[in-house]
This record gives sequence, structure tokens and C-alpha cells, in this order.
Amino acid sequence: MKHPARTSRRTLLALFGASLASAPFLNPPGAAALRAAAGLDDPAKKEIAMQLVSSAENSSLDWKAQYKYIEDIGDGRGYTAGIIGFCSGTGDMLDLVELYADRRPGNVLAPYLPALRRVNGTDSHDGLDPDFPRDWARAARDQEFRRAQDNERDRVYFNPAVRQGRADGLRVLGQFAYYDAIVMHGDGTDPTSFRNIRRRALNRARPPAQGGDEVTYLHAFLDARVWAMKQEEAHSDTSRVDTAQRVFLREGNLDLDPPLDWKVYGDSYHIG
Repeated sequence: MKHPARTSRRTLLALFGASLASAPFLNPPGAAALRAAAGLDDPAKKEIAMQLVSSAENSSLDWKAQYKYIEDIGDGRGYTAGIIGFCSGTGDMLDLVELYADRRPGNVLAPYLPALRRVNGTDSHDGLDPDFPRDWARAARDQEFRRAQDNERDRVYFNPAVRQGRADGLRVLGQFAYYDAIVMHGDGTDPTSFRNIRRRALNRARPPAQGGDEVTYLHAFLDARVWAMKQEEAHSDTSRVDTAQRVFLREGNLDLDPPLDWKVYGDSYHIG
């Protein structure tokens, strides 16, 4: 169960796909020669990534149990739901339900599309209560809805993070740090968005693709990430960086090789 301090949210999601597609920083000079052969998109590494995010988002390693999750945690983003925290107030939930309706016309969530369009950008439940949570859980029993959640996670968050991480010459841990940051902060134009977190890091250190030291750069990125998290009360607990990602970095585990031991919000986790 989530509460506001454990919540990752995005802003300006409507700008996300277009901004990443057109952003010049996706291909810095020399990146191709420095890209790691194995990345976060390796199936075993991706499973680890999902467990790490779930430990922070859901206080559980069982990320596959979260397709049915839905709750308003009182963070101003309306309902938060699913495997990556799709929100009724930030646009990604609307995109997901539209995709599901395209693939499964007449599904149990399709009647809520007009309401989801109205409440986008707000914390309102207008037109969603009282049955939307129940129907979300019903939809989560449908393999097509679970597949749609997977696809939107990859399209909006996972694939762009891996792409940018590879372009910066980062190995698995660095790609994960990007992914976790995009999940929480999105990639809009506000100062705490992923691209601006990355820009703050670049002001202090160069990534491997630009001839820099990977560990030094990742410390700079995590410092910038912590700064961004502290700008909003709902994100102010930075343990998902301090006692998780930073631990792996200090251990020199740049490929996120098990065994992994970390803490989030004081809870301990292990992947063997």
C-alpha cells in the first residue's frame, strides 16, 4: 500500500513522448562506441528493475501483483494505479485506457474515457466514483489490459530511459537510475523533470560517452536527483536513492548483478 511519501509522480506527461523523440541530447558524440553490450533491457535485468521500483512504489518485490492496484493517495494526482503508478491527473492513465479501448473495444473501462479526459490535469474523481476502482481491478484480470500496461510502461518510461542511458555510455545501474527518475519526475520542462536533473548532473560531471568517469557522473546524477526529490513534499524521502541506488554505486555494482541488498523507507529487500 502506498502513501504520499512513497509516491512517484510525473508532470507534463503530454510533452514527454514528443520531447524525447526530438531531443538532441539522445545521441551525444562517441556514445555508440561506449554503449554496454548488456543493458537494462536484458530480461533478467529488467526483472530486477521492476522489483527495485516496486519496492519503492508498493513496498513489495511482487510487481506483477500491482496490475490491479488503484488508490488515491492524496498527492493531488487523482487515482494512482497499475504497475508503474499511472495517474488520472497526469495523462498517462488516459493514454493507457485509450490504448486498452483500441485493443479491446467495449471493455469495462471504456465508459470512463470521457471522465478521464475531463479530470486530466486535476485530482478530481468526477465521473469516476464510485465504481472506477472496482472496474480497474476487474480489467486487471484481462491479459490484454496487463499487456497494455506493460506496453505503456515501456513506451513512456522504460525504453526512453534505456535509450538515453546507452547514449550516455552508462551500464545497467546508470540506465536504472534514469528509469527510476523518469518514473518519478517525467520529462517535462519543469526544473525537476528528468532532462533537467540530467542537465544539472552534466554541469558537474561528464558521462562516459563524453569521456567522463561513470561513477563520478552517476554520483552527480544522483545528487541532482535528490535535489529534485526534495522540491516536493511527496518525494522528500530520498531513501530510494540513498539506501538503494547509492549503495549499489558505492559497491561498484554497475551492472546490478545479484545478490542485491537495499532498503527503502527503512524496509529491507534482497534479490539473490
